[in-house]
This record gives sequence, structure tokens and C-alpha cells, in this order.
Amino acid sequence: MKERVSLLFLERGHLDVLDGAFVLVDKTGVRVHIPVGGVACLLLEPGIRVSHAAVALASRVGCLLVWVGEGGVRLYASGQPGGARSDRLLYQAKLALDDSARLKVVRKMYAMRFGEAPPERRSIDQLRGIEGARVRKTYEALARQHRVRWVRRDYDPNAWNTADVANRCLSAATSCLYGITEAAVLAAGYAPAVGFIHSGKPLSFVYDIADIVKFEAVVPLAFRVAARNPQEPEREVRLGCRDVFRQSKLLERLIPLIEEVLAAGELQPPEMAPEQIPPAIPEDAVQGDGGHRE
Repeated sequence: MKERVSLLFLERGHLDVLDGAFVLVDKTGVRVHIPVGGVACLLLEPGIRVSHAAVALASRVGCLLVWVGEGGVRLYASGQPGGARSDRLLYQAKLALDDSARLKVVRKMYAMRFGEAPPERRSIDQLRGIEGARVRKTYEALARQHRVRWVRRDYDPNAWNTADVANRCLSAATSCLYGITEAAVLAAGYAPAVGFIHSGKPLSFVYDIADIVKFEAVVPLAFRVAARNPQEPEREVRLGCRDVFRQSKLLERLIPLIEEVLAAGELQPPEMAPEQIPPAIPEDAVQGDGGHRE
């Protein structure tokens, strides 16, 4: 996983399989090949059609498919490449269901996010409230630093263009971060929905892990782009996230970070098997242009 390109956005074309590799075909017939197993996450924007063969290949090589809005600013759905491993899923669930272990994990997340231990004798709800207050202050501080007008973190997914530039940049940045984090969570064998601070959402654990690195990895970038007020802020943020993820080797860091967070729960983890190399794709598994089309 750590050797792969972090993520790739695709738009306006048909994703299929040709000669054992992903291929994106545009309306003029031009083909762009995407190496099998070379990308951790493909983010599919409006205008993309996906063949059955492409989805099957993505599952086989462990490449996450995520359906996002234009510019990658909204995350609609994702396709799991094989799902969580049962041993690690059970381990994660035990931690989430044990009140004492869950609180220890939440306290570890807080400490890793803010660089200091949280206050003693606080419940998860109380820690969530303290965290929210600190996050709001951080947004305000970054806005002042970059001289960006800031009211609050607020946007309406159904009326995207009514949000201010800063909020649009932040949403685009976090969408990129959630995509790469979900790929890491799934690659490590855990369930995106079983969270500790967040709960009740399909990506609760993804939000938990992404929040640890969010203010280091993407939020400052979003404010830098907002300060320039470019014509296409979402695109600028996407390109910036791509470079930040590569330079910081974020994928290489995320899986050890997940293991460290869960270890704070002090329950016996499952035996970690050696990293598995994705199986080779048999030559006869590819039929012409990828078979059926959706």
C-alpha cells in the first residue's frame, strides 16, 4: 500500500479493463492506461461510467473506488475492495463496545491530534466538546494567519456555490483526505463504520483517523488556496492535496497510526499476518475491452 500513488481523480470517461490494466476511454476514443495495483484510491467524478470488469479488477488488487461530486467536494459512496478482515474487525468491535477501552482509544486520538494529553476524568462526550472548541479556535487562527474572511465551518451540500471560498476549499481538502484514509483503513483490515469519537455513520472510523492528521495535512493548504481566491479553488486544492500526500508519505504513515491508536485500548490485538502481495491477474481473465459495460 505504501508504495502506491495515493489517489487519482477521473472525470468524463469510461473506466474499463484492457490488457489486465485499468483504462479510461474518453468520448473521442482516446485511452489512458492506469497501472494495476499502482493506485490506492480512484475518485470517480461526474461523467464517469464504470464497467463490471473494472470494479472486479479494483476489488482484486485492493484499489478503492470512491464516487465523489464535481471537483471531489462531496463523497457519495465507496466500493470496498474485499471488506475488513474478520479478526481485525472483531478486535475493532471489541474495543468500540468496551467502555473503558473505547475511552482509552479516544484519549489516544486526542493526544495524537493536539500533541498533549487530554484532561483527566472526562467522558467521551466531554472530550468531544473540548475537541470541538479547540478545532473552532484553530480554524479562526488559520484564517487570521492567511487573512481569509472566516465566520464558521458551514456549507450546504445541496447548494454548494452558496458557501464561501474558505468552506469550499476545506470541503474539497477533507474529501481528498477521507478517500485516502478509507483506503488505508480497508487495506489494514478494519471497518470504516466502527468509530470511537464519531459513530452512526458509514465512515465514522475514517473520520476518527483523518481528524488526527487533518490540521497537519490538508487544512493549512485549504486556507492557503482560499487566500489566493483562484477561479477554480476546488481544483487547486485537489492538486495541492496530491502533492502534500506524496511529499509527506501519508499512506506510509496511516496504517501504523491506525495500529497505534487501537493499541491504546489495551486489548489483545490479533496476530498480524505478513503483508500480502496482490495476486497476479491471469491473462485469460481479461476479455477484449473488459466485457460487459454498465
